[in-house]
Amino acid sequence: IFEGIASKMSILGLKKKQPKTFKVKVITMDAEMEFSCEVKWKGKDLFDLVCRTVGLRETWFFGLRYTVKDTYAWLKTEKRVLDQEVPKDSPITFHFLAKFFPEKVEEELVQEITQHLFFLQVKKQILDEEIFCSPEASVLLASYAVQAKYGDYEPNFHKPGFLAQDELLPKRVLMQYQMTADMWEEKITAWYAEHRGIARDEAEMDYLKIAQDLDMYGVSYFAITQNKRDTDLLLGVDAQGLHIYSPNSKLNPNKSFPWSGIRNISYSEKEFTIKPLDKKKDVFKFYSSQLRVNKLILQLCIGNHDLFMRRRKVDSIEVQQMKSQAKEEKARKKVERQILAREKQMREEAERAKEEMERRLFQLQDEARLANEALLRSEETADLLAEKAQIAEEEAKLLAHKAAEAEQERQRIEATALKTKEEKRLMEQKMREAEQLAVKLVEQSERRSKEADHLKQDLTEAKDAERRAKQKLLEITKTSYPLIAAYSTPPPPPEGGDLALGSGSMRIDFKDSDMKRLSMEIERERLEYVEKSKHLQDQLKELKSEIESLKLEEQQQQAGVYSLRNEARGYPPEPPYMPHSNVRTTLHAP
Repeated sequence: IFEGIASKMSILGLKKKQPKTFKVKVITMDAEMEFSCEVKWKGKDLFDLVCRTVGLRETWFFGLRYTVKDTYAWLKTEKRVLDQEVPKDSPITFHFLAKFFPEKVEEELVQEITQHLFFLQVKKQILDEEIFCSPEASVLLASYAVQAKYGDYEPNFHKPGFLAQDELLPKRVLMQYQMTADMWEEKITAWYAEHRGIARDEAEMDYLKIAQDLDMYGVSYFAITQNKRDTDLLLGVDAQGLHIYSPNSKLNPNKSFPWSGIRNISYSEKEFTIKPLDKKKDVFKFYSSQLRVNKLILQLCIGNHDLFMRRRKVDSIEVQQMKSQAKEEKARKKVERQILAREKQMREEAERAKEEMERRLFQLQDEARLANEALLRSEETADLLAEKAQIAEEEAKLLAHKAAEAEQERQRIEATALKTKEEKRLMEQKMREAEQLAVKLVEQSERRSKEADHLKQDLTEAKDAERRAKQKLLEITKTSYPLIAAYSTPPPPPEGGDLALGSGSMRIDFKDSDMKRLSMEIERERLEYVEKSKHLQDQLKELKSEIESLKLEEQQQQAGVYSLRNEARGYPPEPPYMPHSNVRTTLHAP
């Protein structure tokens, strides 16, 4: 029993000796860390642990911030962690942030990790619109952020759309202009391409040098009143001093109190008093409604004032050592970057030379392949040309033979044409003679017709005279018959009466026979003229048909000569000439 009691007491004694711990989660700008802390740890112990884990030596700019109800507070280093108003959650969450900002980032920020943490925090404040930034400056800052993240711009690698997932501009700037994401990316990329050769730490430092000139950079704002019944104001605390703003304007302060001109700052409960170094100036008082906020204001004032005084003193041995190491580190990195740039350039030149050699090899292979193909084609072409030359030679011989035949045919046709032309000329001459003959016959016909008309007129007159003579004879006869009957005997004819009658009868008979003979001759001459006219028309028709046949034959011969010439020259034969109308010769018979 005693042994059991002793063992239990020893166990309880061991438990009492073991330190109690609590869990802490610390969120930096680019990481989250969890620690197991002892209950007796002060704020400085946890802060030093975080700084050692991060590798930070410029600890005076940073602090651990936590949320208390509707505001925030910074973990005090001289008090135990659990004795402060930290959240009672497990793990307890702290944010490792910059509490104080430097006046000139290029001179005061020594370590690269310090620059990187400031860069991330300022970038987040600009994107969250805690720091006002114009659209032009936002685009320029975004280009440096892209250079710090992606390195030098490579058109073949950084294709359009590679910034689609990155938050680079404040929403206020995006809403201010009616521009698409592609248009913003094009503007940022145009600036980004100008930063070639800038390392990541240099790009982040350039970002901070631009950001430190912004009006709201490094300023912590608090709501205050100048007196208990006055209009609300804003108090701004930064590395250069205290500033009083209107509630609706955080850019241009109404009044400023630089640290070099402040003799003392004190507060009693809710009242703050700023005593200028110049005693002639009035003391400025303002009020803050929350005690926790008042303590935070005083804490920030003390810290910024201490850093302000520290900047104007000679650097400590630690800072000098850090700056020397940082300078050596920058020189070493610069040499390394130069070596890397030289190696990269040599590698790129080697790759370009390799690509050029490969391209040249492929080009030579293509040229060799094309040359072989051209050789094969030339051999085939040579064979084909030889065959074509042989065919062309045979065709030339054939064409020469055809040309000779065509020349002979042409000469024959020309001789025939000359003969035909001569015959045509003779025929035309004959035709002209026939026409002249026809004209003469027509004239003779007209003359004979006139003579016939005169003869017919004479015949008519003769017939009229004969009719009158017969009429007169009948009258004489009628007058003679009664006298004979009265005397019963005929009277003796008068002397020469029978002869006269006989002569009259003979004249009458002669005239009848002459008229008949004359009529017969006229009729016979008319018939002969008609037969001659008919015969002449037949001759003219035959002559016309011969002329037409000669013309047709001449046209065919000319078409044959033309086709032979075209065939000898290699032209296609043309269709035979078809005359539009035939030459007609009409002889009008009288």
